[in-house]
Amino acid sequence: MDRKRYRRITTFFGRMLLGLLFWEIILPRIGLRKLSSRTRSQRLTKIAKNFHDLAIRLGGVMIKVGQFLSARMDVLPGEITDVLAGLQDEVPAEDPDKIIALAEHELGARLEDRFASFERQPLAAASLGQVHRAQLRPEDTAEFGTEVVVKVQRPEIETIIATDLSALQWAGRQVMRYKTVSKRVNIPALLGEFTTVLYEEIDYLAEGRNADDFGENFKDIKGVRVPAVVWTHTTKKVLTLEDVFSIKITDYQEIDQAGVDRSEVAVRLFDTYMRQIFEDGFFHADPHPGNLFVDPNGTEEHPWLLTFIDFGMVGRIPPNTRAGLREFLIGLGTKDASRILEAYKILQILLPGANTELIKQADEAMFDRFWGKSMDELRNISFEEMHDFAKEFRELVYEMPFQVPKDLVFLFRTVAILAGICTGLDPDFNFWVVMAPYAEKMVAEEAGAISWLKEAGAIFQTLIALPHKAESIIDRLNRGGLVVQTPGPERQLIKINQTLKRLVYSVIFVGLLTNGVLVQIYQPGWLSILLLAGAGITLILAIFPRGQMRPPFE
Repeated sequence: MDRKRYRRITTFFGRMLLGLLFWEIILPRIGLRKLSSRTRSQRLTKIAKNFHDLAIRLGGVMIKVGQFLSARMDVLPGEITDVLAGLQDEVPAEDPDKIIALAEHELGARLEDRFASFERQPLAAASLGQVHRAQLRPEDTAEFGTEVVVKVQRPEIETIIATDLSALQWAGRQVMRYKTVSKRVNIPALLGEFTTVLYEEIDYLAEGRNADDFGENFKDIKGVRVPAVVWTHTTKKVLTLEDVFSIKITDYQEIDQAGVDRSEVAVRLFDTYMRQIFEDGFFHADPHPGNLFVDPNGTEEHPWLLTFIDFGMVGRIPPNTRAGLREFLIGLGTKDASRILEAYKILQILLPGANTELIKQADEAMFDRFWGKSMDELRNISFEEMHDFAKEFRELVYEMPFQVPKDLVFLFRTVAILAGICTGLDPDFNFWVVMAPYAEKMVAEEAGAISWLKEAGAIFQTLIALPHKAESIIDRLNRGGLVVQTPGPERQLIKINQTLKRLVYSVIFVGLLTNGVLVQIYQPGWLSILLLAGAGITLILAIFPRGQMRPPFE
């Protein structure tokens, strides 16, 4: 453990806790509660800025802590999350000799034996690792060519992580002594989430698999580019990828000079995330500007490409969460506050005892006032209008009966960053317009499913009656109730009997199979299994009809 580093972190949090003790506990008890309340916003902002500066100086885990906490708007005040939201990997590069030594140890050979060239100066430096450009040797040339980037973990990063986590756990135990904090925030649980995410991010094998999965999901989307992984040159601490570095998505002047329409970039970026969230259930969870590029060297069909890098932080959306998000999107697209409320329940966003009727009224009021506005219009809403809205629903604003489940933490952070990037690209960006096709598609699918299920039910009822009707026909034939105009020999009647049975079973088979497939598509479960099983049985009966019909003239 790096004891000097440990002391710097614990000293910072110790001072912060003493300040909270003085301002939030001592002053209110001696009658100075108003003074404490009046200065709270400035003090919280100062704490966040001090943490920001500490994170930049120390690098390592502290920057990741700030990025993680910036997503927890449900447990931290806006003064803190706003400052931390801008925290990026602004750290000096590691000594190239140390990076090269670690890479050679991981790859089991000298770099000149594994690469045709390797640039000593890094292309980019981050808190946990840094990236160097290189070229593959001719015998290792991949489909994309020889140009690659090599991401190498910082030496001794695991020791740094252990030190920082130990210091954070100490600070967390002290913070939990404050009842005002402990009743609202579970610090150990937050640290547990953060630790899991952190150790996933330093496993470059996992990051490589994430990149492969992402590439597979977008292999048919020609306007999106994902770097290929060079697995022969990849280990847990070294990741070699196709070199896809291009124009940074926030370099607006370069994008304009390349002749790329920035509003189109914003639409494609947002549309890409809609697909990730609502179709794939797997999304790139770190869309800060350093991980997104615009490549003007596209194809005739797609003159420019939207490029993603860095898949160390990804989000996966479980089926139940995706169902809630679909409900939310449909409610948003159709301005249906009831569906929004139902989505909150599915997503488990509401705290126990939440006033659902008031929440519904607030959603309806938001639709009336803000629905359809562009991001720039939303950003420029007057203070008076927001104040009137807050005053109207002051009970809701005061209680804030919402929580952010673990599955949604990264998603909320991702969408917040995404909105900022899209607005930067195009101040008139209107996410309602981009969202509309997805909402319409889901509404159509839902309506289609209901329509097909109703039709399936009607056909199913008809099919249930078919065996009885067929049996009635056969019975009438046996009793002579049907007049046969041209009676033939017994063998011909038996053949007619078998043909009739095949016809009946074939009709039943087609009906059961069709409805079984439809139900399986729209609402899989026991009913679809039953229908498909019945189809199988009737197919066998159609091929091999059992029993013979006695001639009616016997």
